[in-house]
Amino acid sequence: MPFFPHHRRNASPVLVALLAVLCLASARCEAQSSSQPLASPGQQVVADNCSVKYIRNVNIPAEVEGKLIELNVEEGMRIVQGDVLAVVDDTAATLALELKRAEETEAMLNADNDVNLKDARNSRELADAEAESHKKLYQEQAIPFWEMKKKELEAVRAALRIDLAEMQKKIALAQYVAKRNEREIAEYEKERRQIVAPFDGYVETRVAQSGEWVQPGSPIATIVQLDRVRVEGVVDAIAFSGRVRAGLPVTVRVFSSSDRDRPVVVQSKLGFVSSELNLRRQVRIWVDIDNVKDQNGAWIVKPGMQAEILFD
Repeated sequence: MPFFPHHRRNASPVLVALLAVLCLASARCEAQSSSQPLASPGQQVVADNCSVKYIRNVNIPAEVEGKLIELNVEEGMRIVQGDVLAVVDDTAATLALELKRAEETEAMLNADNDVNLKDARNSRELADAEAESHKKLYQEQAIPFWEMKKKELEAVRAALRIDLAEMQKKIALAQYVAKRNEREIAEYEKERRQIVAPFDGYVETRVAQSGEWVQPGSPIATIVQLDRVRVEGVVDAIAFSGRVRAGLPVTVRVFSSSDRDRPVVVQSKLGFVSSELNLRRQVRIWVDIDNVKDQNGAWIVKPGMQAEILFD
């Protein structure tokens, strides 16, 4: 017979006690699921299960199409920002640059040439003098009117020649600016065929081979930064509410797989705290630290190592 509240007086004492225990356990589970206890104010904030990652891990691409005529990288090589890693065939770009330089020089000479302007000014001075002289001769009735008028119009024409010479000089200057820009574009196109290192680092992987035909975007090599690395992890945002923010001093402990009892300890400051919580109510944080070398000159802290972040 089913058990209902109005039949409770007919139920056995054992069954009633069992139901009471089940109800109490259910209430406790609901209370625990609805609210988990927060960390005490004195508990130290620790982000464990952290890992070391690269700050910079970049695939250096080719920018233009062509054949690699020079490749100056090997895996493990240290490079400095601005080093030429590879060169795509730049024969056509070099010839185009020489042509644009010659055209720029020609345009510059034309822009600096003011011979026509000086000649136009001298011609006007002469024309004005002749017009004034013929005007006096006409007043003395020594020459006819049309001859005097001819000299006046020649003076006006000389003035227009000055305006024309000034306009031609401005056009020559504008052409020089255009040729200078074309020369700069040609230099840029030549520079694009030189693949340079964007920052100081190390060659992690060499992808291309000398003599290979590459397309724009084809990776040449992978460059990584090792003198400074990032330690990334998560922290319970609810348990440590208000106690995790960027700029706080932290202690970073990095564990090597060979000796976890002697971690690398580095003092730093928290660099980033995410504003988004994951499904476990945690926020992502990271700290950038300076790497150190061992007695053999090898970097001690390597990406992939486990670590923890302790808030001071």
